[in-house]
Amino acid sequence: MTDGGQTVLVTGGSGFLGGWCLVELLQRGYGARTTVRDLARESEVRAAVGTQVDARDRLDVVAADLTKDDGWADAVAGCDYVLHVASPFPPAQPKDPDELIVPARDGTLRVLRASLAAGVKRIVLTSSVAAVRSPGPGSVANGRELTEDDWNDPDNPYSTPYTRSKTIAERAAWDFMRAEGAEDRLVTVQPGAIIGPVLGRDRSYSLQAVERMLTGKMPGLPRLGFSFIDVRDVAALEVGAMTAPEAGGQRLIAASTFLWFSDVATILREQLGPDARKVPRRGVPDFVVRVLARFDPELRSIVGELGHRTTYSVENARRRVGWTPRPMQETIVDCAHSLLAHPPTDAPAP
Repeated sequence: MTDGGQTVLVTGGSGFLGGWCLVELLQRGYGARTTVRDLARESEVRAAVGTQVDARDRLDVVAADLTKDDGWADAVAGCDYVLHVASPFPPAQPKDPDELIVPARDGTLRVLRASLAAGVKRIVLTSSVAAVRSPGPGSVANGRELTEDDWNDPDNPYSTPYTRSKTIAERAAWDFMRAEGAEDRLVTVQPGAIIGPVLGRDRSYSLQAVERMLTGKMPGLPRLGFSFIDVRDVAALEVGAMTAPEAGGQRLIAASTFLWFSDVATILREQLGPDARKVPRRGVPDFVVRVLARFDPELRSIVGELGHRTTYSVENARRRVGWTPRPMQETIVDCAHSLLAHPPTDAPAP
């Protein structure tokens, strides 16, 4: 495929981050292979990646499912590195946490086993800052920046099924690699709330804050905020972490500036002009959000974050990979322009 070059497997190439990882790899001259659950999505993956780079014959798409053993040995065969990106990320939290925990944990272990059996040099696992921060009252360590030494407690009653799934899957990965004597062949990356330009009409749930502001579906601004990060910067960190000598055996936080929703709205209004006419200006009291969350499962999963400001140190990623994220204003503007140019799949045709 690559005329003697190196080949990298990206799990979940049809996803938001997975697609940008493929773009980053191809732009750097690697050969790329990606997994999808259904090969019917191959043309969609190729079209999305093709908006940024001409893959020619350097991209393969194969079928593999995180809930099944079949296909993973073939998926990793001949690969030098693996970026394990695929993981369930639902808009609403399931009643049974195992709906997320089991595929996240068991799928990760399937990928790791197959990778070690195939002699892969290094696996980069996409985790989340959800595996770093324990939510709930008194858990933000008096406002200090959280680091890779911090871990979420999955037994914390304030942890959602999603935060539990990311924590348990990452813990299982480290335990497995230590038991195999291969800890230095694993790197885990903990992104914040990933936003940025889309590669097509499909959406990631993490983009909803910006999209709802632009479309008028967010009538007011709750006291919510996140440490956002550009999807292109996460992809760059993951690809850089594959080969950086000092990255082996490390956790690497990928986050940028913490912004309240009101900050994001201000940037949109200042930078987009008439395109930001539907972006809300007024705030929404916490008690109103809590009442609405009783009826909206999407709100229910984030209502515990009201008023919480958490920041993260990215010094480990800077020092070991030479990584620095771009300015967040640039990311928000690029994200907004992209969302406006690519209506969601359920939007009426223009």
